[in-house]
Amino acid sequence: MKIISPSCEILDHLDQQSLAVRIEYCGRICYKSEDRITQESALPFVEKMAEHGHNSVLEMGVVTLEVYADDMVIADLFLRQSKYLHISREENRLLITGSIRAWREMLLFQPDCAVVRAACALLNDRHPYFFSTILPEGGLIAVPGIAVRKVPLEEVERLPADKLAKHRHVAVKFVVNRAVTHELVRHRPCAFLQESQRYCRYSDDKFGSEVTFIKPMFWTEDSAEYALWRQAMEETERLYLRLLETSTAQAARTVLPNSCKTEIIVYANLEQWRHIFKLRCSKAAEPSMREVMVPLKAEFERRFSVVFL
Repeated sequence: MKIISPSCEILDHLDQQSLAVRIEYCGRICYKSEDRITQESALPFVEKMAEHGHNSVLEMGVVTLEVYADDMVIADLFLRQSKYLHISREENRLLITGSIRAWREMLLFQPDCAVVRAACALLNDRHPYFFSTILPEGGLIAVPGIAVRKVPLEEVERLPADKLAKHRHVAVKFVVNRAVTHELVRHRPCAFLQESQRYCRYSDDKFGSEVTFIKPMFWTEDSAEYALWRQAMEETERLYLRLLETSTAQAARTVLPNSCKTEIIVYANLEQWRHIFKLRCSKAAEPSMREVMVPLKAEFERRFSVVFL
């Protein structure tokens, strides 16, 4: 077996990639199939996700749109809006940020909303692979009287603090134990993709034919408690690998404990990250959570000081 320390990483390199590349990178964490990423693999991957309705994967791509419309059209949008669209208004100008999933579901469930049709028409022109299976009869065309523009990230980052907190999304990859991820996924609204023990077969060569565990921060390595924990993990790995000889991964995983290493990507706006840090960095928070969250908060404060300081 392998024992590693927990860690986390802000995935800012994805901010410079296309939506398809970003979504594929995040989506492949579930099956640990990153080795299948090539220069041509992103579009077929996201097309498959959209076709089969794997909506959680499509939450990993977010766009910000600038929309100009009259008061009645804007009022109609606010009557229908999804809670997963983040909207700021100044007179007849809207800034709307949402994931590909949010826009797809607005088109599916609110197809007669003029702003939704206009926004999705622009997105479909730029990224038809996200909408090809859900287009209304006659397709999508620009709506007269509504102007829509995609807002680039560098422009989003120049927004004042209150709007930056709402519209700037940041993805973080955590390598932690499953007790930590059980708490992370309680936060709403965030997007999550996590390594799946149902499909990952840790007897395979790409996992080193072993189970990886996260080193607990509660005991020193020379303590009796740590020795007992290590013994339990060794026995768990032995039983898991033995079960895999006759069972599927989803069956064998039933013996795996909270100490198992898992990877999870959390994608949220700065407003939500501020709330997460408030809860998960407090002295009352679970110690293993604080172990990764306290240094991560310091990094957010450095990068996004206008929001966090």
